[in-house]
Amino acid sequence: MDKIVFASSNIDKLNEIILFFRKLKTKVYLPKDFKIFNEPNESGKSFVENAKIKSSFGYQKTLLPCFADDSGICIEALNWGPGIKSKRFLDKFKNKKKCFEFIIDKTRKTKKNRAFFQTSICLTLKENYHIVFEGTLKGTISNKVLGKHGFGYDPIFIPNKETKTLAQMNKYKKNEISHRSMAITKLVNFLSY
Repeated sequence: MDKIVFASSNIDKLNEIILFFRKLKTKVYLPKDFKIFNEPNESGKSFVENAKIKSSFGYQKTLLPCFADDSGICIEALNWGPGIKSKRFLDKFKNKKKCFEFIIDKTRKTKKNRAFFQTSICLTLKENYHIVFEGTLKGTISNKVLGKHGFGYDPIFIPNKETKTLAQMNKYKKNEISHRSMAITKLVNFLSY
């Protein structure tokens, strides 16, 4: 496979993902490379359903193999939310700092600090032909916002067996352990056969 489309407009995700494709001869394209700027409505009830909506949309528009991811954080103190609504939850606050303060405060009050990140990647090879790859990273919510790297909820998430938040790790360390890297590694291994 010499061409594949990553159905996303998220540059942070692309920068993480591109590192994994270096060992393949496959060139990764984005929808914007095909002058596609609209995105489908993520109406799924799970990470897998949302990933499938995005990868199907990308395939239908380009007729090339297409993959998409849907990721989010599930926090015990928020009854295992926001989950698939992670981005929308973050956007509800004036800024990230306010959101993180709210989560840390809730964690402190409930004394429930467990959390996990989930990624589901769907690869659409042809119409109605999908393969799903998943990754989960368990950890805890930190008691303060730490680190400048990464994106999303990285500054408040400490993976199990680690002492730093994801945002305190460089991208190579993060890519060794992250939920997205687990799912992407499975995808890349599949494509290498």
